[in-house]
Amino acid sequence: MGPKRELKFALESFWDGKSSAEDLEKVATDLRASIWKQMADAGIKYIPSNTFSYYDQVLDTAAMLGAVPERYSWTGGEIGFSTYFSMARGNTTVPAMEMTKWFDTNYHFIVPELGPNTKFSYSSHKAVNEYKEAKALGVDTVPVLVGPVSYLLLSKPAKGVEKSFALLSLLSS
Repeated sequence: MGPKRELKFALESFWDGKSSAEDLEKVATDLRASIWKQMADAGIKYIPSNTFSYYDQVLDTAAMLGAVPERYSWTGGEIGFSTYFSMARGNTTVPAMEMTKWFDTNYHFIVPELGPNTKFSYSSHKAVNEYKEAKALGVDTVPVLVGPVSYLLLSKPAKGVEKSFALLSLLSS
């Protein structure tokens, strides 16, 4: 978020159309660089990367895996802000995905919608890009990812899929 909630204000400005995607990305880049530098200066041995999110890490994982519900009309390739934020917040034509509490906390995450026809594809380079970004700053990081079992167990069957669908069956996908 930043010490003065810089990310919150940058997101709100972007969502209101008062700033560009480049402006938002600049705030995010500066925040990541600052925290990595603080950790390196503190002598932390295993500095994490891919812990930053514009919304939440489960949504980031869905984007990385290309697990976009059909209603968002995503046609493949890198998932950009339009699709990402439509999944999180909805847009004028489609509603957002469901949000639920992260275990017993006040934090929330977007619930992935999966089914037997879900085809995973590498569709967001965020984790790799942030690793490279830190490396370019001279900071070695350890990328942090939501694991496959956790991701599937935090998901739900997509609309039209039997509620009894075994989400873990997608491990072989």
